Amino acid sequence: MTTMDSGIADRTISRRRLLSLTSFLGLLGASGVVVWSNLLFFKPRVTYGEPSRFRIGAPDAFPLGTRLPLGRQRVTIVRNENGLAAISNTCTHLGCVVATNEIGFACPCHGSRFDPDGTVLGGPAPRPLPWYQLSLSPSGEIEVDTSAEVAQGSYLKV
Repeated sequence: MTTMDSGIADRTISRRRLLSLTSFLGLLGASGVVVWSNLLFFKPRVTYGEPSRFRIGAPDAFPLGTRLPLGRQRVTIVRNENGLAAISNTCTHLGCVVATNEIGFACPCHGSRFDPDGTVLGGPAPRPLPWYQLSLSPSGEIEVDTSAEVAQGSYLKV
């Protein structure tokens, strides 16, 4: 054997040593994943929704007979002879977005139906659609507050 061959022979690794080393590296990697996921647990993943108070425009922008769904805010603005109202577009069954139709509102997920005032006509919805508070801002625009529910039939007189 030459000196070069003897150096290679000294560097060989036994099967036991190889398996021990790979097991240790696998355990170290798995432990790192566990530690990393536990650290991520303490950092909350917050999803920010739309603000609960928002302006929708001047009262003149909503003529008599208006039923305008605001998809992003999940509210339908209704104007009739009683005044203006804001009715939720979120089904009270499982939170699906309801669609406006000729008889009122309909939930495409499980078939709940509501009249134009949000009263349940059929389906699994347990309660009527909530109504939200409307107010007139100092600038003369209508402001909707989805954090403040009001009684069904509460209209803003404008």
